[in-house]
Amino acid sequence: MAFPILDVRELSVAFATKSGPITAVKPISFTLAAGETLGLVGESGSGKSVTSLAIIGLPGQNAELSGEIWFRDPSQPEADPVNLLRLLPEERRQYRGKLISMIFQEPLTSLNPVYTCGDQVIEALRLHQGLKNEAARAKAVELFEEVKLPEPQRILGRYPHQLSGGQQQRVMIAIALAGNPAVLIADEPTTALDVTIQATILDLLRELQSSRGTAIIFITHDMGVVSEIADRVAVMYKGNLVEIAPAYDLFAHPQHPYTKGLLNCRPRPQQQLQRLPTVSDFMEEDDTNHDGPTQIVAKVHTAEEEAALLAEVDPENREQRRQALWHQEPILKVGHLTKAFSVRRGFLSTKAELRAVDDVSFEVYPGETLGLVGESGCGKSTLSRCLLRLIEPTTGTVHFDGRSVLDLSSTEMRRLRREMQIVFQNPYGSLDARQSIGAAIIEPMKIHGLGGSESDRQARAADLLERVGLDASALRRMPHEFSGGQRQRICIARTLACEPKFIICDESVSALDVSVQAQVLNLLKDLQKEFDLTYIFISHDLSVVKFVSDRIMVMNRGRIEEIGPTEDIYNSPQRPYTQQLIAAIPDTDLDAIRQRQMVQS
Repeated sequence: MAFPILDVRELSVAFATKSGPITAVKPISFTLAAGETLGLVGESGSGKSVTSLAIIGLPGQNAELSGEIWFRDPSQPEADPVNLLRLLPEERRQYRGKLISMIFQEPLTSLNPVYTCGDQVIEALRLHQGLKNEAARAKAVELFEEVKLPEPQRILGRYPHQLSGGQQQRVMIAIALAGNPAVLIADEPTTALDVTIQATILDLLRELQSSRGTAIIFITHDMGVVSEIADRVAVMYKGNLVEIAPAYDLFAHPQHPYTKGLLNCRPRPQQQLQRLPTVSDFMEEDDTNHDGPTQIVAKVHTAEEEAALLAEVDPENREQRRQALWHQEPILKVGHLTKAFSVRRGFLSTKAELRAVDDVSFEVYPGETLGLVGESGCGKSTLSRCLLRLIEPTTGTVHFDGRSVLDLSSTEMRRLRREMQIVFQNPYGSLDARQSIGAAIIEPMKIHGLGGSESDRQARAADLLERVGLDASALRRMPHEFSGGQRQRICIARTLACEPKFIICDESVSALDVSVQAQVLNLLKDLQKEFDLTYIFISHDLSVVKFVSDRIMVMNRGRIEEIGPTEDIYNSPQRPYTQQLIAAIPDTDLDAIRQRQMVQS
């Protein structure tokens, strides 16, 4: 291994609060070699991002840091390494952005909306390389070409909101490369991106590393993604660095129970498990020693328990279930549905028609889960809103349980919405920040005249919270007091309050940690059995869709590419677009990881 560019020794980060300091990162140590990619993984709250912000010098004004962060400038190998934590703020700015740069998680919130993309890259070039006017502009075009942005000259003059999510992320990468850094920190750069865009971003980072020799710290909660890019992997849990090892060794022989949990709770495309394991299946916390830190204890399973934990779906039972489903009368029939939007294009602002949903026809059967997949902009969410008449279709028919949805009056539609519900992608945006959880769950009962008296509704709300794995005491609390996974469970409980027959889950797990995602997916399957629910499950992640779905429908540019049983779509895709989606799924197979390591070395 090459000499370490970064040598982090006993780094600790605490935040001062009114109730006392809160330690976000406990003393951790690791190194980063020249040209190496270190994957830093763990769930939300594990301390990954705080560690990266401490390295780059942006931990926050109320942060208290201790330990050492030694940096060696590879352009000056004869010079002594520098302890970044001992530098004055003005000295630290000489390193930040130029020698150590960062790609932040959400590009649209990181980019300035009032400046063009070109101006923001040019600003970084002027600051870090001292380039002027035309030289800076020419270099910005080169950077846009290097990160493979289409029509770089045109994108120079565009604003962030005019670009797609993948293009915004490429602009962020160009800004991060403007100083030609020795260390690049990528903080969740592919979270919530389509699998194809995710694959192109990973390929891009590998190419840039190869051509520039940049060392990368790649932060993620997705073990599938880290298997695609990392040379070594460091696992964090509640501020502790619990395990660090070469990528192949960590995937082949994980030592810590938390690592084992992370590896097992992501859906595996090669397997069809009955239930997804969760982190709690592999570890528990022992806090009986009140004088010392909480200890993590590995759960020991018998051979029978381990077999049950990783039990696969019986193919014969799966086929029997499907035949029983598909011999019923469909609960939802969609015929030649189209949704067109009028848009203005070109210098003269001429009107044009954009078909977000284009002549779509399909059926869904009672008790079935139909997975709906495709890249952003393919029409998935527009289709779901048309089915519920949250937006009005242009043409076509929608029949639900024998009723023509598009012919119903507003009063009749309100009554029907009790039976047709949706769980949106962002649970925090779906809940009223000023309304308690109890009020949020009881409100739809009042609207639809369910539950009888107020005390009956309170009791049912408490029961629903317990059904989704939360305590009844949560009724009095506010949305901001819960984690993302807990808020999504609350949204599911609110949806169930209407006693629906049919639920659309629109990217309902895409931004959740993998262990929380596993809990929510298991919950959805349990609720389907208990309440005989029918789902349309929308996602860009084919691994997740394969786990939950009986059939998969693939959309591209508003049209259906193909539809069929899950295994047929996954194992024998007929259309090139579907083949491209499946090929982009991160591969955690050990042979594939070994092969990538050999190529990268």
